[in-house]
Amino acid sequence: MSQTETSIAEAEKVLSHPLDEFCRLAKRPLPVIEPVDGSALPEPYRSLLVHERDMTSTLGQFHGDDISLKVLHRHNGGDAYYREVLLLAKRSQRPVEYGAIKIYLGQFPGSARDAITEAAAPLGQLLHDYGIGHLCRPSGFLRVECDDYIGGLFSLDERPVLYGRRNTLYDATGEHRLAEIVEILPPA
Repeated sequence: MSQTETSIAEAEKVLSHPLDEFCRLAKRPLPVIEPVDGSALPEPYRSLLVHERDMTSTLGQFHGDDISLKVLHRHNGGDAYYREVLLLAKRSQRPVEYGAIKIYLGQFPGSARDAITEAAAPLGQLLHDYGIGHLCRPSGFLRVECDDYIGGLFSLDERPVLYGRRNTLYDATGEHRLAEIVEILPPA
C-alpha cells in the first residue's frame, strides 16, 4: 500500500470511529463512508450538520420537539464508555439521528457520569442540564451509503444516501476531549 493510500485509509478510520467499533463487535461491515466538504452538503443537512453546536439542541429546534434517547448497544473500553444510539423526536418517537459515541467518563463530575451511564438523556441534554461547558468541533462531514442495518433503524424501504458528521466534544477550555461521535441523519 502506498503512503497516499495509507493516509487515506487512516483518515477514513478516524472519520468512522467509534462507529467502526460497534460494527466490529456486531461482526457487520462498516457502511461505505466518504468524506465530503460541508459546503457541498444539500439542505437541510448543511444547516443541521455544519456548525459547532451539539446535535441534541439542533435537532430539537429543527423538529420542534424534545429529543429522547434509545440505546441500542453499550460497553466500556479502557477509559471510555461507548454507546450506539438512536435519537428520537419525543412526541412521534421518529428517529432523527443514528449515532455512535465514545464518552470519556473521567472528564465528568460523578452525578453527570451516573446520568450518562444510566442513559437518562442524550449527552447534549445532559451537558446542558449539568451546566457543563463544552465546545463542538466537527472534524469531517460524511456521505454514507445506507446499509440494511441503518435502513432498518430508520424504517426505510429504500437505501438512500445519508449524511452525517464526525464530531469531537471538548471541555470549555478546549484541552480535554469529552466525547467522539459519528452522527448520521435520516432522509429529510
